[in-house]
Formats: sequence, C-alpha cells, structure tokens
Amino acid sequence: MKPSRVAALFAVALLLSACGAQVEAGPAAPAQATVTNCGAQVTFPAPQRPVAYDVSGAEKLFALGLAGRTRGYVMNSIADPSIAGSPWKDDYAKVERLGTTRITREVLVDAKADWVIAGWNSGFSEERGITPKLLEQVGIHSYLHTETCWEYPAARSDVTPLEALYIDLLNLGDIFGVRQRADELVAELKGRFEKVRAGAPKTPPVKVFVYDSETAQPFTSGKHAAPNDIIAAAGGVNIFRDLEDGWGNVGWEGVVKAEPEVIIVVDYADQPAQDKIAFLKSAPQLKDTPAVRDNRFHIVSYGDLVSGPRNAAGAESLAAYLRSIGR
Repeated sequence: MKPSRVAALFAVALLLSACGAQVEAGPAAPAQATVTNCGAQVTFPAPQRPVAYDVSGAEKLFALGLAGRTRGYVMNSIADPSIAGSPWKDDYAKVERLGTTRITREVLVDAKADWVIAGWNSGFSEERGITPKLLEQVGIHSYLHTETCWEYPAARSDVTPLEALYIDLLNLGDIFGVRQRADELVAELKGRFEKVRAGAPKTPPVKVFVYDSETAQPFTSGKHAAPNDIIAAAGGVNIFRDLEDGWGNVGWEGVVKAEPEVIIVVDYADQPAQDKIAFLKSAPQLKDTPAVRDNRFHIVSYGDLVSGPRNAAGAESLAAYLRSIGR
C-alpha cells in the first residue's frame, strides 16, 4: 500500500475518533442501498453516524452486531430496567446515550447524525416537528419501524407486527451491509416462534389483556403492536386484537366484558409492575374477572413487548407462564 494511502486512512480514523464515532471491524456497508420502507422505495447512503430511538431501534441494530458503528441512542428513562435486563446491555454501555426523554431534531443535529431509526408517532411526529421530511432538510435520513407504517400518512401497511420485525431486520442488513447476519437472525427468531407455537395450548386460546398503564382508561396493545403476535404464538388471544391501533386507550367496561383469564403487566421504571397489580386487584369492576379472581398476572419487560428481537423472549416467557397455570 502506498504511503499516501496509509496516511489518508490514518487521517480518516483520527477524524472519526474526534467526532466521537465508534468504529467496529467488520464488513463495510455498501455505498448505498435501496429498500422498501412504509411502501416507498428509499435509497440510503451508507450510514456513518446512525442514531437509534428507544429499545426497538437500539436493539435491532445491536442484534445485528452494529453497536460499534452506532453514533448513539435516545432512550426514555422509563426504559432503564429494559436496558438492565437486555441481552445487549454491554452494547448499551458502549454506545453514547444522547437523551433520556423523547427524541428531538435538536438532539440529532447536535450529534451530527446522518441517519436515524424510530417509529411514527412514537419517535417521529408532526406535532413535535421531527419528521422524515424535516430531517431530510438538515441532511438526516430516516428509517421508520415497519410496525408503525399502518398510521404513517404517506403509506398504510397491514403487515403483522412479526412480519414487520423481520422486514426491518432484513432491510437494516442491506443498509448496513450485514445481510448474512440479518438472514441468520431472522431464521433464528422464526425458529424460536415456531417452537413456541408447537408447544402452545391445544385447548381454546387463553384470553389475555395487556395492561400497560393508566387508571381512568387503560392503555393497551391493539392489532398493530407486537404483543398481539406474541400472545397468539404462545396460545392466547389478545382481548383487544380488533383495536385498530398499535397502542391505545380503551374503557374498563370492555375489559370486564371480555373476561380476561390472564393479564400481562408491562414493567417500567417509573411504574413498577407490583404497583399496577395492586391497583388491578383493588379495582371493584375487575374483582370478578377470571384473571383477577385467580391472581393470574404475568409481568413482562417493556423491552420484550416493543418491536424488536426480544419479542421471541416475550413469547417464550408467556408460553411458559400459560403452561404453569395448566394451559
């Protein structure tokens, strides 16, 4: 190699180091990749300073071995227990945390990001002034979680949450030049889900209510969120499977009428699961529902229930719980 070439490479390495970027040995990303995202063909230049929002974004990258190529992540502090219990907690420790609330355009600009992954309305938002179109104006490319495309104004999508997860992982494999790893990961996750389905109860599906938060009108999972598919794989049925939403509010009367046999309680940092269970047990309208009457509460980490590679662990955990109660 010519001395001039060595010097040039050394200079690039110094520049990346000075910018705070982390460089990981491995296959280089292609100069650009074209993938389908929310129904549109999008060409992404190879990300040099990618940023991820929330567990979904961070762990899709980490599971593909991309922590060392990630500029940073933004994570609301309520997800701290999800980080502590994550298979990729060491990657979280290595990558800079750029914020502990919602992601903003200012955070991305300050980080000199050139690419970001987030969901529509969970990360990207017209109201908060952080949309793919606005970010493009400042040189930042955006990838939307396929799970959230159903409500993205530019293109509706009816793929199931699990299909959406696989699409994202394969697309990210192309964008970052790690398609083989993406293929292997998707095959692994599909295999784990098939094993869960094979061991699911053969009796009628168990009626399951996902309790995320709120007391006046409970916040729960609808048809477009990962718990819907997690529950189905484990041998259950989401009592709000027809809710045309990802996550949304419902009335307690709907919960009571559905007579859930099991309640999944989502665990957050600021809303401990045991406090939520205490509330559910104390709610007069719920005392005769089978789940409350029989004390059938299953605690699941937030990180296992949002779109990401930990969805398989969520299904395995629920399946084991259903077997433990004789289903």
